[in-house]
Amino acid sequence: MTWQASILAMVALLIVGGFAWFERSRPSARIVAAVAALAALGVAGRLVLAPVPNLVATTDVALLAGYTLGGGPGFVVGALSGLVSNFWLGQGPWTPWQMAGWGLVGIGGAMLARFSGRRLGRLGLAGVAGLAGLAYGALLDLSVMVNYGGEQSLDRYLALSARGIPFNLVHAAGNAALMLAAGPALVRMLDRYRERFEVRWSDVPLAGAAAGVALALCVALPLLAPPAGSAADGRLGARGWLVKAQNGDGGFGISADDESSVGMTGWAMLGLEAAGLNPADVTAGGKTPIQFMRANVSAISSTADLERTILALEAAGVDSRNFAGQDLVAKLRDRQGGDGSFERQVNLTAFGILAQRSAGVPGENYGKAAAWLRGIQNKNGGWGSTKGAESEPDSTGAVLQALAVSPGGTDEVQRAGRWLGRSQHNDGGWSLTRGTEANAQSTAWAIQGLLAAGRDPGNVDTKGNTGFDFLSARQGDDGHYAYSAASDQTPVWVTAQGLTAVAREPFPLPVAKRKPEGRAGEKGGEGTATGSGGGGSASGGTPAGPAVPTGGSGEGGPFDFGAGAGGVGPRSRGGSAEGAKGPGEGSRQRGGAPPMQSIPPLPKEESSEIAAPATPVAATDPGGAEAPPTWALLAGLALLAAALGAGFVWYRDRLP
Repeated sequence: MTWQASILAMVALLIVGGFAWFERSRPSARIVAAVAALAALGVAGRLVLAPVPNLVATTDVALLAGYTLGGGPGFVVGALSGLVSNFWLGQGPWTPWQMAGWGLVGIGGAMLARFSGRRLGRLGLAGVAGLAGLAYGALLDLSVMVNYGGEQSLDRYLALSARGIPFNLVHAAGNAALMLAAGPALVRMLDRYRERFEVRWSDVPLAGAAAGVALALCVALPLLAPPAGSAADGRLGARGWLVKAQNGDGGFGISADDESSVGMTGWAMLGLEAAGLNPADVTAGGKTPIQFMRANVSAISSTADLERTILALEAAGVDSRNFAGQDLVAKLRDRQGGDGSFERQVNLTAFGILAQRSAGVPGENYGKAAAWLRGIQNKNGGWGSTKGAESEPDSTGAVLQALAVSPGGTDEVQRAGRWLGRSQHNDGGWSLTRGTEANAQSTAWAIQGLLAAGRDPGNVDTKGNTGFDFLSARQGDDGHYAYSAASDQTPVWVTAQGLTAVAREPFPLPVAKRKPEGRAGEKGGEGTATGSGGGGSASGGTPAGPAVPTGGSGEGGPFDFGAGAGGVGPRSRGGSAEGAKGPGEGSRQRGGAPPMQSIPPLPKEESSEIAAPATPVAATDPGGAEAPPTWALLAGLALLAAALGAGFVWYRDRLP
């Protein structure tokens, strides 16, 4: 086999391998939909800019796809963009090279996310996009030499590359400019999509679903359905439904009988704990949620997983510093950046604070994280998912809970509380983005944020409807909470977070008491729990006046992070909560949250090359035509600069 044939075989193997990798990952329908949409954007970004030689948005799209969705999706977005766009621009021997080149850019985006911790800002993304354009150009220069024969040598390759330098520079500069204008907004949009749907769905036959509902009604309603009239009754119904949703391995899935995951199990634990039930007393198949988490500790890998798990374990009286041989708190603290944030994500940083607080880490150790959050507050008083993102109740509620247990003043808390009040819908709920339907999870976040700000959500209403009224309207006859009036997605997740909101228990939660009879379960540390379970008890502070409801937890909309409110009003969660003792672990104190000042009474996310030649030319794109006159190239660049400048001004003026 000749050297030329070997290179072509490698390109073919790369393309086939990339698609096989994506297919073997068994992507969900929502990831496939995202890949299709991004590939269409990559095609459009090439065709629309085709009049300017080598100016393409495809490279940026592939890079961002890999950066946010992972290597497999990033590769497929890039490869499909090259293949499909050439149905308009012309297929030829250059097509496999373009597919491979943009596919590699997608893989590079995934590697960039891994090694940078997803902490790149606007300038960093623009710089990498420019380098990706140069690397893509270098590969396409090689394709000219391989595809069209002649001497196969380094000298000839360098000569061909020299002739393509102007094209490569235009490609790189265009990539950087486009990323400067739209990169961060696209990252935020894709992050939201990924996090919201990074759960597993299952199809249930209609007949099976109907039978399941009928059985649940027959069995659960006589025992668990509460008489109308009180929030506590609603909590009991929701708690009972959540207990029945537990799987035989001790864990929870996104819905009853769905495959268990550490994410959904962590959420369910928090909901049960807020409702007064220790997960160590909840068994299915002889296993508790804590035992499921221990058996799957290797799956607790992301920052969000660590934060949620620490909160859930500590509230169960289990030491997260010594869990299945791992110090989860130390692993979490290793993720913190020099600026105090966690991956420059608002929710991750807020729950990094809450998780550390739950584990007894002193306030001075997360004061820098709190300062970072205070420093990026939007002008309207709220927070978005990242710095500069449009304010929304999910992130704002999370930050308010974190600031309530952190050192610092109350000005930011007061402003955010007033913004939450202004953004409430007429039905009493809150929506993730402006102009969309209110949902139970965003409403739970907002409730917890208001509680953390020292305001009673029961007294914050629109046209007579409070957040609690909205949640009550979403609660089904079997006790679970629906996501919205039109959707019943992820019922375990939604119900757990609805529970923490209506329970008015702030994060970090106190240790949930064990049942007096001490069912076999977990006790603390890493020992084996047998016999009677000695649960930890939590003592709250003494009210210094009229008791203000304390917070619970809400949901992070598209973020799988967790939410809860901090200490509230004139009432403090001071005192101490002593963790349960287990073999190898003595008791330790977990300080309560400091009191917050009462606050006087009080609307999300943004989201070309040339036609095939009759004869090959030595340019970056082997499908390119003869280079246009210099004046045409300069005129095209001038128009691009004007358009980008106007775009920058428009984008800046829309920032909160």
